[in-house]
Amino acid sequence: MSVPLWPYVTPGIPDELFERLPGIPLSKREVRLMIISQLRLEKTSVFWDIGAGTGTIPVETGLLCPEGKIIALERDEEVANLIRRNCDRFGVPHVEVVEGSAPDCLQTLPYRPDRVCVEGGRPIEQILQKAWTYLRPNGRIVATASNLKDLYAISQTFSELHVRHVEVVQPAVNRLESRGSHQAFAAISPMFILSGEKLD
Repeated sequence: MSVPLWPYVTPGIPDELFERLPGIPLSKREVRLMIISQLRLEKTSVFWDIGAGTGTIPVETGLLCPEGKIIALERDEEVANLIRRNCDRFGVPHVEVVEGSAPDCLQTLPYRPDRVCVEGGRPIEQILQKAWTYLRPNGRIVATASNLKDLYAISQTFSELHVRHVEVVQPAVNRLESRGSHQAFAAISPMFILSGEKLD
């Protein structure tokens, strides 16, 4: 029997273990761990990852929630196939990859979610508003922003939607990297992580 590529129950798969495509975003391991912690998943969680990119978060959450339902939404066919390949690499067949563009296709997604992560997309405000209408009561929503414009848009939308117990985190992470014969700390691109709850 072959050893799984990631045989641990602890999340935090090294970035280099994922298959990648040029120009397709990947949530860096340390940021990914913070996003997952804000989701506060349960074993049976129904989770929508909107704008799943390389598929790192669907893979990690699929490993954490073997009894859950994980939906990875991606608009580009080639990128959706990349997510499928990464799910195969790590043995998470219960992750369902859906090709479509948010917010229009959200109504077609299977299962009403109790966890939603929005990792980008335009227009971000409309995606959040539409996803909120499907989010179950007592569910959690997480959104990421890589610039101040998106941070402001997400903050404003959270306020309009009356998202409760809002948290905003902007991690500053450095990794030790080898550069020739020397080692130096390199900063990971900063990311804002916003999260909150739907109480009604």
